[in-house]
Amino acid sequence: MREALFVKQNTEKWKYFEGIQQAKPDEIANQFIEITNDLAYAKTFYPKSKTTAYLNGLASKLHQSVYKNKKEKSNRFLYFWKTELPLIFFQHRKQIYYALAFFLVSCAIGALSAKYDDTFVRLIMGDGYVNMTNENIAKGDPFGVYKQQNEFLMFLQIGANNIYVALYTFVLGIIFSFGSIVSLFRNGIMLGSFQYFFFSRGLGLQSVLVIWIHGTLEISAIVLAGAAGLVLGNSFLFPKTYTRLASTLRGAKQGLKIVLGLIPIFIVAAFFESFVTRHTEMPMAVSLTILLSSAVFIIWYVFIYPAKIHKKLAQIN
Repeated sequence: MREALFVKQNTEKWKYFEGIQQAKPDEIANQFIEITNDLAYAKTFYPKSKTTAYLNGLASKLHQSVYKNKKEKSNRFLYFWKTELPLIFFQHRKQIYYALAFFLVSCAIGALSAKYDDTFVRLIMGDGYVNMTNENIAKGDPFGVYKQQNEFLMFLQIGANNIYVALYTFVLGIIFSFGSIVSLFRNGIMLGSFQYFFFSRGLGLQSVLVIWIHGTLEISAIVLAGAAGLVLGNSFLFPKTYTRLASTLRGAKQGLKIVLGLIPIFIVAAFFESFVTRHTEMPMAVSLTILLSSAVFIIWYVFIYPAKIHKKLAQIN
């Protein structure tokens, strides 16, 4: 890459770094890693240029800021949820939109396939599950599956499985992002066919009020895990000014932070599914309150709040 293009692509970022010395030590440390990556690139391709000298000076300033102020903060945990994770969501909002689009398309494919092929639901969900659900419908308890197991054991199993699926979807992103897309399609097709199964039997509204008590958080987290996989895969495919290895490691770190940030969401979703969803007779108002509160939280924390944090930091710096 020509030096002029390298400078043009990174000037805005470097100016931001110049004014970040008074920011939180953890944020400064992350920026120091980025600037040293840029410095390594400049030293390799423009060893005697003014750009290299400038980056060297900037890296030194950030280095001093890191080690002058470095200490273990009691609020590091709070900072991750309040600032770091939302900023990662904002930075990779395109990947989140792409993951959501892939998932919605696959849901539509699953629903249409179930509509025009009577055997499709059995192919996706299995004969055992379909037969059991049909029996429950005949008994007047279509969602009896949520009542069969001990609440606590169900909570542990569902929580562990969802976290595994999220990690699996994320790691598959290393296969040129395609792996995560396949995982999103698989889960979307399952959801689409599953939901159509109940609508086709006149249980559409009831299924939404019951299943989406936990499904709102659970499905949202799966989509975000897919976005984390896209972050990983895109960092390998499009390293920009970084070396491919440095870019991949950077993408892996940010994607993993997204997945780790989803663990509390999965835990709450597993709690709802194990302890709340089984009460299928609860009033509609209660179901809607839980469902809508979950949706509002996801929209606020993933889209609205990150934009506000980013705007606030931009004004400060």
